[in-house]
Amino acid sequence: MGRKPDAVAKPHYSGGGGGPGASSPRAARKAPPSPVFLGAALFVLGFVSLFTGHVVTDADWSRIRSRWRSKQVRNYEPIDIWKSRYSSIYYGCSGRSTNFRSAVPENSSTGYLLIATSGGLNQQRIGITDAVVVAWILNATLVVPELDHHSFWKDESDFSDIFDVDWFISYLSKDVTIVKRIPYEVMLSMDKLPWTMRAPRKSMPEFYVDEVLPILMRRRALQLTKFDYRLTSELDEDLQKLRCRVNFHALRFTNSIHTLGQKLVQKLRFMSPRYVAVHLRFEPDMLAFSGCYYGGGEKERKELGEIRKRWDTLPELSAEDERSRGKCPLTPHEVGLMLRALGFGNDTNLYVASGEIYGGEETLRPLRELFPNFYTKEMLAGDDLKPFLPFSSRLAAIDFIVCDESDVFVTNNNGNMAKVLAGRRRYMGHKRTIRPNAKKLNVLFQRRKHMGWDMFSWKVQKVQRGLMGEPDDIRPKQDDFHEFPSSCICLRKPGNISVTT
Repeated sequence: MGRKPDAVAKPHYSGGGGGPGASSPRAARKAPPSPVFLGAALFVLGFVSLFTGHVVTDADWSRIRSRWRSKQVRNYEPIDIWKSRYSSIYYGCSGRSTNFRSAVPENSSTGYLLIATSGGLNQQRIGITDAVVVAWILNATLVVPELDHHSFWKDESDFSDIFDVDWFISYLSKDVTIVKRIPYEVMLSMDKLPWTMRAPRKSMPEFYVDEVLPILMRRRALQLTKFDYRLTSELDEDLQKLRCRVNFHALRFTNSIHTLGQKLVQKLRFMSPRYVAVHLRFEPDMLAFSGCYYGGGEKERKELGEIRKRWDTLPELSAEDERSRGKCPLTPHEVGLMLRALGFGNDTNLYVASGEIYGGEETLRPLRELFPNFYTKEMLAGDDLKPFLPFSSRLAAIDFIVCDESDVFVTNNNGNMAKVLAGRRRYMGHKRTIRPNAKKLNVLFQRRKHMGWDMFSWKVQKVQRGLMGEPDDIRPKQDDFHEFPSSCICLRKPGNISVTT
């Protein structure tokens, strides 16, 4: 069976890259609560400490202020639609702790771990991130992951066509040893081809140690297939920070993709100092998968029904029930109404990241009328986009860059790009990210003709509180670490905090 690597031990962690004074994103905001409230809270904590020996720390005090302050903010404070007034308080902190085990050299590792990712660009990005963590857990040498060439998108791009592979290997060299391929002499010396297996979804680290490691050590090489969401979100803080180092630092796009993406950002900035990016996600496959209906009659039901047959395991759904539960993407028109109700004027520059829109220009027309300054990568890039057109993942990478650089990012579903970008923007200082409250907005859209614009706008602003990219945003019942990377977000020292008013 062989020894189990010391990776399975969960080392004590005392702050990682946060340094002295670091705290969680739920820490204090610089606004004094009621003296009566705070006095009573301190009295209670002090009283408890007499019996428990627990010393009241700055972190305890911060949590009290945070809970009180969050309620005040959400109920009374006007929303700055362009920027959180608390964005400067937090920063990304994903440095290695001093007792985090360093990379195991290739010649003494437990074997070569091959990974076959699955899905579109951002689903594969999550798989790559988790692959590095699994390699660390197993004391394995990671072979640069293989991208999915057979999914719905049929993109033939390899890892090095999308990501800077040399940077990826170099940046993570202290954590995990990564090679571009299994050495030829090792392949010749192997009795059999690498073993292939698929891990269950959201597996715990113990699964990899108990079930994967013995095979890896026996065969010297092992491939994990369809590697997407195959590792739990519940990891210790050191491993979560490793996830962040991979996702937010090591995965850097190739120079050609980065250059074009930044060129589009510069064009938008030249036209206006600020812009909003919307991941519209209103493609036929998305609508078919959701099981939703948008009023297109029998033609729509037949078209989307045919597409839905691609997935064998999808259950029968009621379109009305899905919409009432908030599971349906907003239409482009509804996205536009929400943004205008929140306070974005018709002079706002709007960048729309999307593939083929179901219904084409007819579907987009209401959004264009609400926001005439409407742009896509096709409109901004012109002929520069031609080399990328055959590759859906490279096109998605360009959209990713422009959305990431935006002042405001609007998600329109809970897909992989929305999660990854929302998490990245939190890590980078809580840049404004709007997550539509689809369930409550659906009710407002149905009643819109029965109320004036001012009332509609007020109600939209009310239902969107807690879903605007603030540090104390409402979390879904099953939140995902990729969307809420709280282990990697720290509070600045009190002397370095400035709150914009």
